[in-house]
Amino acid sequence: MLPSSGRSAIGATVAGGVLAGLSTAPERVGRLFRRRYPTVAVTGMTGVGKSQLANRLSGRTTQATAGEVGSAVMERRTRRSARLQGFRFLVVPGDNAATRLAALDQVFHDEPVDGVIHVVANGHATPRRPAGTTGPATATREEQLAAELEDWSITAHRIASMAVRRDKPVWLVIAVTKTDLYADDLDVVMDYYSPGSGSPFGTKVDELRALAGGAKLSVDVLPVSSQGGGRSSELPAKQASAMVDALAARLAQLSGHV
Repeated sequence: MLPSSGRSAIGATVAGGVLAGLSTAPERVGRLFRRRYPTVAVTGMTGVGKSQLANRLSGRTTQATAGEVGSAVMERRTRRSARLQGFRFLVVPGDNAATRLAALDQVFHDEPVDGVIHVVANGHATPRRPAGTTGPATATREEQLAAELEDWSITAHRIASMAVRRDKPVWLVIAVTKTDLYADDLDVVMDYYSPGSGSPFGTKVDELRALAGGAKLSVDVLPVSSQGGGRSSELPAKQASAMVDALAARLAQLSGHV
C-alpha cells in the first residue's frame, strides 16, 4: 500500500487532470462546431441579392418583396445537413453606413470568418432610393457597375488584411448572381469577374491576391440565379437550382466537408 502522502499526490494528479480536461472541453467543442459549421461572410453592395442567395443556401422560403431592398443590420442564416454539417452565413449590410462598417469589422477582424461569398450582379443590382427622397429609384447599369467596383475595393482590403493574419488559407467565392437576366452573355460576364482577365474587376481581384499572397487566398468565380426560372426567363428553373447546388457543393469542398 502507498503511504498517505503518495495517495494524496496521485489523487491530486488525477484531480488536476480532470480539471484541466474540463477547462479545455469548451474550447475543443468550439473547434469541432467550427469545423462542422464554418462561418461565411456574404458581402456585396445593396441590391445584388445577398439575402436571397443566403435564403436559398440555407433552405429558407421567405423572400424579400420587390420594394424591400437592402438591410441596415447584419442578417444570419444557417445551413444544416443530415450529416450534422453546414454553414453559418453572416449577411453584411450593403449600405455605406455605420452598421455596415461595424459588420465588416466583426467578420474580418473581431471574429474572422472562415470564408467569403462576395455577391455581384453585372450592373443589375436593384437600385435603392436615397434616404429622404420619394419616387422610384433609378440608376444606369454603368453607374451600378462603378458602384459595385467601389464596394469591392472596400471589401477586398478587408479580406487581404484578414488573410495575412491567418495561419491557414482563406477562401473567397465571387458569386455572379441574377444570371437569368443575361444568360446568353454568361461566359463574357464570368470572364469580367475572373482573375487574370484584365477587366477592371479582374484587375482588382489580382491586386487582392498579390496583397494577401497566392497561397493565403483561393478564389472561385461561380454563376448563380437565386430566383431564375420564370416564364419570361432565359434560364430554366432546373438550371437555376443547379447553380445554387453547385455553389453549395463548392462551399462543402472548400470547408473540408467532402
